[in-house]
Amino acid sequence: MKRRTFLAAAAKTAVAATAGSAFAFEKKEPLKFAQLKLPYEFNALEPHIDALTMQIHYEKHHAAYVKNVNEAIAAENISASTESDLLRQASKFSAKVRNNAGGAWNHNFFWQVMKPGGAAPTGKVADAINGAFGSADKFKEQFSKEAMGRFGSGWAWLVKKNGKLAIGSTANQDNPLMDVSELKGTPLLAIDVWEHAYYLKYQNKRADYIANWWNVVNWEEVAKRM
Repeated sequence: MKRRTFLAAAAKTAVAATAGSAFAFEKKEPLKFAQLKLPYEFNALEPHIDALTMQIHYEKHHAAYVKNVNEAIAAENISASTESDLLRQASKFSAKVRNNAGGAWNHNFFWQVMKPGGAAPTGKVADAINGAFGSADKFKEQFSKEAMGRFGSGWAWLVKKNGKLAIGSTANQDNPLMDVSELKGTPLLAIDVWEHAYYLKYQNKRADYIANWWNVVNWEEVAKRM
């Protein structure tokens, strides 16, 4: 009996060790960026942003960023645990990872801070903007100036940093979460000033695009992020 008991116990130990070893060497799935579902129809932001631009922007440009960053993450064996974790370490990775991770994240953010029939900021957002910039009009003027002043492609942002609001811009697909960004903070609002965001409707008139974009800002979403 003692011998049989010993053999049974040894067998259980071997099985447990094998299972533990398999678990220890189980390959962890790499991080994958996801393209969030557009929260409105392609034509919902007309006449300020036309349906064809929205469709191409979402189905072609944004989808490509998501596809490309996931391919790069797998190819480069990147072990970041979350999208934000990867962005915070952007300087460690290739240009392909940096650019496409930014493009994927920035566009998910951009769709959410817009909605049909946007109005003026109210409540705590209005109070914060008035306190930081003097008035909503002065804020819009400064933000629009930053968006116009971004040479080439990029983004303009409203961020919160150390309890204060700030406006700035980033080049290409950089964002304020990245360690390489010239602007840092928690993103609250952003406008895409790449030409693909407006060229079909506004051609080279970036100023007209920016002026009309204020009509679709989702201030409720800004309030949530504040």
